[in-house]
Amino acid sequence: MSDSSRLTPLEYAALAAIVVIWGVNNAAAALATQVLPPMLLGAMRFALAGVCLAFFVRPPFPNLKHLLLLAVVGGPVHFGLVYLGFALADDLSPYAVSLQLWIPFSALFSWLLLKERLSVPAMVGMAVAFAGVVFMTADPRAMHDWKAIVVGAGASAAWAFATVTARRAAGVPPLKMQAVLAFVAAPSLFLGSMLFEHDQAGAIARADMLIWASVVWAALISTVIATGLLFWLVQRREAGRVTPYLLATPVVSIAIGAGLMGDVLTPQILVGAAATIGGVGLVALAEQRMRRAALAAKAAAVA
Repeated sequence: MSDSSRLTPLEYAALAAIVVIWGVNNAAAALATQVLPPMLLGAMRFALAGVCLAFFVRPPFPNLKHLLLLAVVGGPVHFGLVYLGFALADDLSPYAVSLQLWIPFSALFSWLLLKERLSVPAMVGMAVAFAGVVFMTADPRAMHDWKAIVVGAGASAAWAFATVTARRAAGVPPLKMQAVLAFVAAPSLFLGSMLFEHDQAGAIARADMLIWASVVWAALISTVIATGLLFWLVQRREAGRVTPYLLATPVVSIAIGAGLMGDVLTPQILVGAAATIGGVGLVALAEQRMRRAALAAKAAAVA
């Protein structure tokens, strides 16, 4: 993991790519779940991704315990909840904001699992972020999506756990991580779809080219490229160094939702969303500041 205080141009480019890809992917998923059952959609996404990544599923498998834990929690658990939330949501914007809670959750799990210090500003940021989601959800328009927002919070916790686990599996190349995740997620979500969903054949028949384009975008661009880049980044940098830049993701989704998908953005929704993003940003910046101070103290001690 890099100790440099400044991100490289390549790392900035990776962050920009993740933001745009994930922002567009949220809108694509919202469209696709209007036609395809959510677990079936997730299974198709990872089946296609698995085909592209099959070459990387080969020995050796360092940190196998952490790798399998990452694959289960970051695969069927996280994405099963994500697509369920998209299917439940009427508007994209509030749900997209709720998915940003993975950032304070990752700071919490870093404290619990990696024994990293949790600063007072980070705790304040957590409180503001969660209060912002509650305030946003209390709006009569957003209240229609309260189930989706709760599911989004659960998905955020699962993804935060997965990113912290990725840091503990530091010897595993990012594409191998993605390949194992896809090979675990695809059959698990197919099984879940068979057990809990219905009319899959009819949904597939009704899907048009835009729906299939959304599946391909999720499988190839979001799964293979964007998430692979994230795993690469969190292996090189502490989570607090990376996550502040990802706060633009819901802004991209909100712009698409309001501009193209008919989302209604009331003042209360906007204030709650801004509070959530601000609280998340405070968490990320507090973690970043704390780690810089720790590195400076370590350098001074060595000198």
